Amino acid sequence: MKYDVIVIGAGHAGIEASLSCAKMGKNTLLLTMLAERIGATSCNPAIGGLAKGHLVKEIDALGGEMAKCTDAVGLQFRILNASKGPAVRGSRAQIDMDKYAIYMRERCLSAKNLTVKQETAQELIVKNGEIYGIKTDLGHIYNCKKAIITAGTFLKGLIHIGEYKKEAGRVGEFASNALSDSLKAHDIKLGRLKTGTCPRIDAKSIDFSVLEIQDGDENPIPFSFHTKKENFVLKQLPCFIAFTNKNTHKIISDNFHRAPLFTGQIEGIGPRYCPSIEDKIDRFSQKERHHLFIEPQSEKATEYYINGLSTSLPPDTQLEMVRSIKGLEDAKIVRYGYAIEYDFVYPTQLTHSLETKKIKGLYCAGQINGTTGYEEAAAQGLMAGINAVLSIDKKEPFILRRDEAYIGVLIDDLVTKGTKEPYRMFTSRAEYRLLLREDNADLRLSKYGYEFGLIDEIFYEKVCRKKEKIKEVLEYLTTNFITPSKQNAQKLALIDEAPVTDKSPLIRIAARKNFNIDKFDRFFPRFADIPIDTKEQILTEAKYESYIKKQQIQIERMKNMINIKIPKDFDFTKVSGLSNEIVEKLNLFNPPTLFAASQISGVTPAAIDILHIYIRMDQKKK
Repeated sequence: MKYDVIVIGAGHAGIEASLSCAKMGKNTLLLTMLAERIGATSCNPAIGGLAKGHLVKEIDALGGEMAKCTDAVGLQFRILNASKGPAVRGSRAQIDMDKYAIYMRERCLSAKNLTVKQETAQELIVKNGEIYGIKTDLGHIYNCKKAIITAGTFLKGLIHIGEYKKEAGRVGEFASNALSDSLKAHDIKLGRLKTGTCPRIDAKSIDFSVLEIQDGDENPIPFSFHTKKENFVLKQLPCFIAFTNKNTHKIISDNFHRAPLFTGQIEGIGPRYCPSIEDKIDRFSQKERHHLFIEPQSEKATEYYINGLSTSLPPDTQLEMVRSIKGLEDAKIVRYGYAIEYDFVYPTQLTHSLETKKIKGLYCAGQINGTTGYEEAAAQGLMAGINAVLSIDKKEPFILRRDEAYIGVLIDDLVTKGTKEPYRMFTSRAEYRLLLREDNADLRLSKYGYEFGLIDEIFYEKVCRKKEKIKEVLEYLTTNFITPSKQNAQKLALIDEAPVTDKSPLIRIAARKNFNIDKFDRFFPRFADIPIDTKEQILTEAKYESYIKKQQIQIERMKNMINIKIPKDFDFTKVSGLSNEIVEKLNLFNPPTLFAASQISGVTPAAIDILHIYIRMDQKKK
């Protein structure tokens, strides 16, 4: 049978990829090794976090599923960095990991235009440099116009627990060896990465009375822009905080000789920003303790995940280590922590649409591209799905700029700079983070979701009304002024604000540090009836006004570079004045625009100017 799109793998990337293709009207096949493991949360039972929350909000604004599922199965909701500015805050939710998988499985199985099959993809069928189909372990051949590989940690996956090794994509699931070999056979360059997970503890064996409690926010905010806040009522479960100690560290260091990380048993490179506990003890030996977060895995809270204790130490050492922690002295481990190493595709072999350069019509998304995290994977899956459909329809690819979305930053970093370690999103990676806040993702991206048919007209019209109201109020605040007078001083005093000393636009009042929604309503009663989320946007825009203007000037300059395309057949070797190193990098990455070229490490501004001159010369010749 022939499908428009085949998606290989039903993790976070595969779900978003297959659902987006199906919603955009394409006959889509989702291949998964185990149907009951669709949407499995292999590591921690949480969605979001710093910068990751931005990705989830952006996925939601574009019409993806992750935020809606999180709201439906969430156990606790918190805003991280709540005391800091809106640009660096991050939403995070504890989830019922069992219900999460059930929700996503049902969503996939009930989706129109989407067929789910429990088979293992083994071989890519390629004709004349273009994807033609997939062969499975059952001998079935499914033809397709496009294919998206979202294999996660399954490509030649190898689990490590002490000296024990086992080929697996996750504990209890087979590795995908044949598909890895098929990619290599088609000249796709693969590397080796490593990640890990933490022990899970039987709740009955934990002494919660001696642990520090960590509750959710008093007034939790849902992840999805589609979730109505008035209907968002949930019983939140607490998390708990524990700490390692000197004894814990001694147990670990005394067993370094049995740690696969140090014995040479593990070849893959692990995540720098989420190291295993043995790596932490080795690298930060001066620290006397490390934070641990004890997190419920389900609504019944029968099992807890020890976040911060990722390990591949032997089982007996894991038990001794866990029981050295206050509150866990009698702990019973239900599931031991483990490390897993796996093959990944060097992402510089992809275009910004996530299509491979070697095989036309083949896309890669998620951990296969060298990333780590559910959120990074889901974002790539959604973009790969959208672009696969656009390509079928012979339309231009959908490429988000770095000033438009964290998703744009993520993909641009991957395909232009590459990665040699698991890539994780941070707010610091986004140059324009004042513009790319969590709270305005709907305003930034819903137009695209609506255009692709991923969000409905009712929601989009609501976003448009919100955007117009924000524009209207900001224009009023910018073009109307307040002058020093006794009457104005009294008005400001009533809301506990200092008087003005010069004629100032009203936006300067709204931009004051302590000017909140309550003060806004009292000082600007004409706008008191507009929705709270709209007011929050207005106050944030007012506070960041001068910084936003500076960033917009930078963006305009960037857009000029973005619009200058580098011809596909452009010969970089004929550009006089470029070093051999720069020519080599330009040939390797084959950037589509001058801006993409500027983002390649080592490509200087002078080199960009030279390239610009040669491109114009090349255009004149034609």
